[in-house]
Amino acid sequence: MATVELRFSALPEHVRTARLVAAAVARRAGVDEAVLDEVRLAVGEACTRAVGLHQSNGVSAPVRVALTEDEKQFSIEVGDEAPRAAPGDRAPGAQGGEGGEPEPEGEDEMGLAVISGLVDDVEVTAGESGGVIRMTWPTTPAPLLP
Repeated sequence: MATVELRFSALPEHVRTARLVAAAVARRAGVDEAVLDEVRLAVGEACTRAVGLHQSNGVSAPVRVALTEDEKQFSIEVGDEAPRAAPGDRAPGAQGGEGGEPEPEGEDEMGLAVISGLVDDVEVTAGESGGVIRMTWPTTPAPLLP
């Protein structure tokens, strides 16, 4: 198993770099060429969401991206450190949607809907210490040379 880790300041201009790195590592891992655009788009959505959560919650920690190559699959985890409190556990005056997600809820839900439409195997988790979007694609093993 090989893993590439990327951390970047929560600034929109770094999302493009994350997309390019993800596509390059996915290609090397054996993800089908026809799927690479979906990888780029999904990583862009996930990173843009993480940047937005960091900015709206005043989190200065970097956004984390882990690209993992297994024998038969390639996974990308985009992690943020924006806390999600329980709905009844919010600070006075804080806004939040269902499950403690920050507003604007519609924008957040739209990004997740786009990711779900691009990736068959996606898992979203969130809690007090932040959240992770894990996306997985099948790989085609490289042919063995004689």
